[in-house]
Amino acid sequence: MWLSDHQKFGVGFCVASVCFFLLGLSLFFDRACLSMANILLLVGVTLLMGPQRTLSFFMRREKYRGTACFLLGIGLILARWTIIGFAVELYGVLALFGDFLGVVVGFVGSVPVVGPYVEGPLRRITGAAQQLPV
Repeated sequence: MWLSDHQKFGVGFCVASVCFFLLGLSLFFDRACLSMANILLLVGVTLLMGPQRTLSFFMRREKYRGTACFLLGIGLILARWTIIGFAVELYGVLALFGDFLGVVVGFVGSVPVVGPYVEGPLRRITGAAQQLPV
């Protein structure tokens, strides 16, 4: 994998974001963990894609609803409406990054033992196509 140093840090921030999301959920929607996960996700995506491409990704016409829900969810979490904010933010994340579910399903399908058994049901559940969204 050919990643620059900035992109490697971006991947690390995104992984840390997922860890903080899971920790925030396991601590019954802890506001501090979910807020940290949001900050790490934004920084990680910016480092991974670059500032210009990140801004153009979030400001695409078909991504307006996802961007608005994501930012509204962050605001609701910070305003101590964590469960509602998390639900709104989750919808925003799925609207923004839902096109990449096919890539995730393809990766899970390449896992040696369980991949072929899990890939079919995941494709039916997510509606993910075989091709990349790019």
